[in-house]
Amino acid sequence: MEEKSIQQDFWIKNKLIVIEKVPAGVCPQCGEKIVNAAVGKHIAKLIRDNNRIKKAPTISVPLIRYEEAMAG
Repeated sequence: MEEKSIQQDFWIKNKLIVIEKVPAGVCPQCGEKIVNAAVGKHIAKLIRDNNRIKKAPTISVPLIRYEEAMAG
């Protein structure tokens, strides 16, 4: 495992939450990502903090519907 800073995403109540700069171990062969227990607990605390989520900057991402892409 190599120590890296990753971006972790979570879907919560149909909303995408992205946490940047998460310290994690990343497998150089397969890319599997693992965070230790302390980091996992801190992430759980962050995603439960509705005030922090409301104040966080937002990003936009493209959304492509599979069915529509196949039709055209």
